Amino acid sequence: MREAVVTDAGDRIRWVELPGEEPSRVYVHGLGATSAAYFTEVAVHPLLAGRRSLLVDMLGHGISDRPTDFDYTLEDHADALARALTAAGVTGADLVAHSMGGAVGIVLASRHPHLVRKLVMIDSNLDPLTPTHGVVGSNGIAAYSEEEFLSGGREDFAALAGAQWWATMRLAGREALYRSAVQLARGTRPTMRELLLDLKIPRTYLHPEADGPLPGADALREAGVSVVPIPDCGHNVMLDNPEAFVHATATALAD
Repeated sequence: MREAVVTDAGDRIRWVELPGEEPSRVYVHGLGATSAAYFTEVAVHPLLAGRRSLLVDMLGHGISDRPTDFDYTLEDHADALARALTAAGVTGADLVAHSMGGAVGIVLASRHPHLVRKLVMIDSNLDPLTPTHGVVGSNGIAAYSEEEFLSGGREDFAALAGAQWWATMRLAGREALYRSAVQLARGTRPTMRELLLDLKIPRTYLHPEADGPLPGADALREAGVSVVPIPDCGHNVMLDNPEAFVHATATALAD
């Protein structure tokens, strides 16, 4: 395990690091998740192994610190991640990021372009969402007030989320989980989609084939984003169909 101080208050991001050649690969989890649990199997697959790989837990999640005085905006997450990568001596990395991690990755590449040379997003949030009770996702959490979520809503949502997500969600700080979800549902200005369209690096968007055509896919392709449907999977693409995920990601990251 490695770590780096990422806030002026001394809060630390931590990650699991696999040795290998440069340029580095950085794996970033989604809301309420941890990178080691979601990415270890695919990161050591023969098609992806051999690169220095950092399986990073964002602030408030997994093995990283859980400050309660942090706003957890997408920009905050991106800047904290940038400080961790800088401390680790990472530049020009291949960033592989799931769900909220992909949204953070877009902001990271926009605000700190020297850190990211290629971006692979996995069913990531590109647009703002409407808070809605009973929905399994950031907009479901965002439907609560922070007081409601901390005083019982978290446990109610855990039952809705199911055992697999709760296995890592329970490790996230309560304030971190809520504020991250609210900020993810709110999105950025310009939106994550608009930021993604403006990036000049190679970009690939993986999504479950079963969900049907990706909204706005034509505009993404026109801007140079590779949109790749993955069969036989749900939102957790790398867990549900690791072989297809690995092949698509290896293709996206090939030099």
